[in-house]
Amino acid sequence: MPYFDNDGCQLHYEEYGHGAPLLLVHGLGSSTRDWEYQIPVLAQHYRVIALDVRGHGRSDKPREAYRIADFADDVATLIEHLQLSPVHLVGISMGGMIGFQLGVDRPELLRSLTIVNSGPEVKARSARDWLEIGKRWTLARLLSLETIARALAKLLFPRPEQAELRRKIEERWPQNDKRAYLASLDAIIGWGVRERLARITCPTLVITADRDYTPVERKREYVAEMPDARLLVIENSRHATPLDQPERFNNALLAFLGETANKEN
Repeated sequence: MPYFDNDGCQLHYEEYGHGAPLLLVHGLGSSTRDWEYQIPVLAQHYRVIALDVRGHGRSDKPREAYRIADFADDVATLIEHLQLSPVHLVGISMGGMIGFQLGVDRPELLRSLTIVNSGPEVKARSARDWLEIGKRWTLARLLSLETIARALAKLLFPRPEQAELRRKIEERWPQNDKRAYLASLDAIIGWGVRERLARITCPTLVITADRDYTPVERKREYVAEMPDARLLVIENSRHATPLDQPERFNNALLAFLGETANKEN
């Protein structure tokens, strides 16, 4: 079971397949396990590396404040540890934020960037934004992880045929370390790199579910601010697109990566 060290923090990762390096970065409260429908497919074409972000999965959970910049530094250290540079990076939700942070801080490490149901900032722009952020921050502290898991499972996978996906969330979410989960949530709130998006010059694919937390139009706005980015909307999907629409997601990702490789040749 491979680990690497970054400033005294032991971080877990997994490797599969051969070829150009493709790094998968999960979201808040998740782990490498939530790429289960992607890894077998992607590993047929790429050297796939999946990371447990600090505070998550089998990585260490330091009892300190976390920052998105710290998560991005962990990713950069992994890339350098395995001598992967540059990589194709795929990040969902908080993992997408980590991808944005890495892209503006260390653009030379990225061959391409795929952002899934995420954005380059989490900042309140209106009274409604303040209310929603405050509500999430408060409930995360008041409710148990089991209660959050049940609510999240119903929100992400509401259809009757998605019972197995609901079960996975209800089983996996309570396995989080509550303190590390809250520290990661705190890292997200108020974070942003939108003013530096022009630094990300690699080919970028932004994938959004049609029923994600934030509207498609908000993603369209920031995509227009990036030098080489495009938007793809996946229908009948919510925030966990790689789980609820795996075939559509995998095909779109492979097509984008293949196109990127053709441009390089």
